[in-house]
Amino acid sequence: MAMRLQILGSGSAGNCALLQTEGARVLIDAGFSWRRLNELLRGAGTKMEEIDAVFLTHEHGDHAAGVDGFRKHPRTEIYANAATARAVQTKAGREATWRLFETGATFRFRDLEVTSFSVPHDAQEPVGFRFENGSDGDLFAPRRALAWLTDLGHAPGHVHRHLREADVVVVESNHCPRLLEADHRRPWSTKQRIAGRHGHLSNDAARELLEATAQGRWRRVFLTHLSRDCNSLEAVEQSFAGLRSRLGDHCGWEVVAPGGGTAAWEW
Repeated sequence: MAMRLQILGSGSAGNCALLQTEGARVLIDAGFSWRRLNELLRGAGTKMEEIDAVFLTHEHGDHAAGVDGFRKHPRTEIYANAATARAVQTKAGREATWRLFETGATFRFRDLEVTSFSVPHDAQEPVGFRFENGSDGDLFAPRRALAWLTDLGHAPGHVHRHLREADVVVVESNHCPRLLEADHRRPWSTKQRIAGRHGHLSNDAARELLEATAQGRWRRVFLTHLSRDCNSLEAVEQSFAGLRSRLGDHCGWEVVAPGGGTAAWEW
């Protein structure tokens, strides 16, 4: 079986994706209520009890709100670094089945090789992930790699390497600076946090990151975690039009609108 990614939800209301291989069915983040997670998974053709593991990027509610519900399914392992696990568990009830890793470590889960890497965000110890399956030179199970990168205010050099080594890239394109500045709902301090070096990537910052790391091996790019109030599909399209043209037809693009709905890709 190829790798299959389904982004079940993206944005400040919640973030979650389903990644499937021949030997594993895992979630990347679980940022919805337990009831909503069940609905999203049923829409994706699977059930909560079929999830083997959850990989958490950090403890914020829009990424970890559903973790407490997994106490009902102790066979589902929750992977996080110790700081994230502590932060999530203090808000939860009965303890989930935690599996701790050190940030920067590479480890195996079934037929997945998982690499975690630090990202600058205003959380305890936030991470991005690179998920790999198969191996180079294997005709029947070639190497496939997914880079998952959301919630960061800027991209240090080590982040670039993980994007260059991926076939499919998921990266946040959170806000348009002009729309963020004009927003009347958020106080000035919140705007400063969002735009700061431990906040979120703007459209232009995300484009600059992808321009610096673009590879001919990329098969698809997903732009995620769009702000409902401080971004728009039009603003994203305008910012990325030149890069999309440069990469050509071999690399598909998908802008994941805020909220529910699924975006999927198999490779």
